Amino acid sequence: MIDMMFSVIKEGEGKEGEEEEKENFGKLEFTLDYNFTDNQLIVGILQAENLAAMDMGGTSDPYVKVYMLPDKKKKFETKVQRKNLCPVFNETFIFKIPYQELGGQTLVLQVFDFDRFGKHDVIGQISIPMNSVDLAQPLHEWRDLVGGEKEEVEKLGDICISLRYVPTAGKLTINIMEAKHLKAMDCGGLSDPFVKVVLQHQGKRLKKKKTTVKQNTLNPYFNESFSFEIPFGQIQKVQVLITVYDYDKLGSNDAIGKVWIGFGASGVGLRHWSDMLANPRRPVAQWHALCPEEEVDEALKKPLR
Repeated sequence: MIDMMFSVIKEGEGKEGEEEEKENFGKLEFTLDYNFTDNQLIVGILQAENLAAMDMGGTSDPYVKVYMLPDKKKKFETKVQRKNLCPVFNETFIFKIPYQELGGQTLVLQVFDFDRFGKHDVIGQISIPMNSVDLAQPLHEWRDLVGGEKEEVEKLGDICISLRYVPTAGKLTINIMEAKHLKAMDCGGLSDPFVKVVLQHQGKRLKKKKTTVKQNTLNPYFNESFSFEIPFGQIQKVQVLITVYDYDKLGSNDAIGKVWIGFGASGVGLRHWSDMLANPRRPVAQWHALCPEEEVDEALKKPLR
């Protein structure tokens, strides 16, 4: 009873000033449960209500990104719910974290508006410090979203690539030159980067190659070239997918970021390809900003014109 009185008084304080500031981003229904046997935190994203409209048409295409801070290594995303300000997700995600390590972590549920042509806007988010939750019993609640930081614009790094095509020989040469300002993926604030190059033609994978691994660096110098035979009749429709990974000898390699060059790409990825085709036999070098792997993969699924 005393608690209730206290919270009412607290809410009433400075109401006028708060009124102006309080913006409505919508709310999210979620569940939290901890499986002590398997060391698993189980996060359920159920639904959202009254989300802020981010698109011109007065609606949004929401999806929820789920991750833990300070370690953002494992990120999950729900499916995108098109044109819906009250979307139902009903998706479950599992983090394998020993109970004793949970206390220092914060669970972030971040609602984005999916945008096929640009950066995804943050609609709002909920941050849950794990030391504030009693995991002895399952938690199920609605919470108001607060204005989110633009986690999506997180810098992943840049990569310099040289392209050269000789039409008479039907030979494409890709030189992975160097990368800079890569996102640190290891505990020590570094990464062990290597680059994977995949060639696709009309959605079918033709070839793949890898560079060597550079240990403990966020600014690796590779200067490694790969040549591919691509007949002149096919080169227009080729896609080059370049992914920078952090090598992990114990687990799976984590993607730091990805670049799409060639057919169907946009911006720098398309311009670089066009420059190469316009300058046969000459190497054309270009820096590319890395994008989140899932963003590029999502874009690749779209039908190409």
